[in-house]
Amino acid sequence: MARGTRKTAVLKLGGVGALAALLFAGGLQLASAGENNRPATTAAVQTVNCPTVRDKLPAVPAAASAQVERELANLDQEIARQNERLARQAVRPEGGPAFIDNAILGPLRSKRVAVLDRIEIAFNRIGAQRPDLDALAACSLNAPGVPSAVNGGAGQNGAGQNGNGNAGGQNGNAQNGNGNAGGQNGNAGGAARTVNCPRVALPAVPAAAAGQVQAELATLDKQIAEADARLARLAVRPEGGPAFIDNAILGPLRSKRVAALDRIEIAFNRVGAQRPNLDGFATCGLN
Repeated sequence: MARGTRKTAVLKLGGVGALAALLFAGGLQLASAGENNRPATTAAVQTVNCPTVRDKLPAVPAAASAQVERELANLDQEIARQNERLARQAVRPEGGPAFIDNAILGPLRSKRVAVLDRIEIAFNRIGAQRPDLDALAACSLNAPGVPSAVNGGAGQNGAGQNGNGNAGGQNGNAQNGNGNAGGQNGNAGGAARTVNCPRVALPAVPAAAAGQVQAELATLDKQIAEADARLARLAVRPEGGPAFIDNAILGPLRSKRVAALDRIEIAFNRVGAQRPNLDGFATCGLN
């Protein structure tokens, strides 16, 4: 009798174990579906819409040029950083309806206030009239697919880098694109150099891969903005020998771009699309 009771108990436990195993397997399957079979995202996400600053400045005195260029690069770096976050938000939404205002646009305004104040101080410090840039601090959102306007590096002229405005094969967000050389803004001599990276040309991006591709394009723009900011600092405080820029800026930038471009290729491959070959877009030079 005892043996029969033990046998019944074992069978019950076995049934529970089998049920648990089925539930566990089902849970894994559901989790996998949630991760890999997300609803297809649209081919465009929103980007931040910040007023450009370079074209609003009076003539920049040569003695203040390097500091101003560094701060303009900081503004572009923040735009790229927040566009990257918006691209991630499109893939994995978080927070409530006020999340973008409270977690992205609000902090971005505070950072821009600080940067714009430093630009004003750069004028004031050398005895030039201090411009009033307060009205350029607040940002909003562009409509989906519209790229962010940025300040760009001196000497560059509207040519875009990558951007995350439209993942359908057009990389709209000109990360170094809106700066006019010296003429309008007086950024003659002493202006910092900027990196010159090839614009990433993509085939049509499948909707299921759009969110990931947009996030990686935003990452590429962020990397460019970070390298430009470092070059701007280098113009103020030179360091290293003749190979410093190659070894400390362009070399690491290439490695980061290789990784981001590889993730874009994998995003295509993961949804069954032909994997593009983006190796040729990894290496950057200097403007």
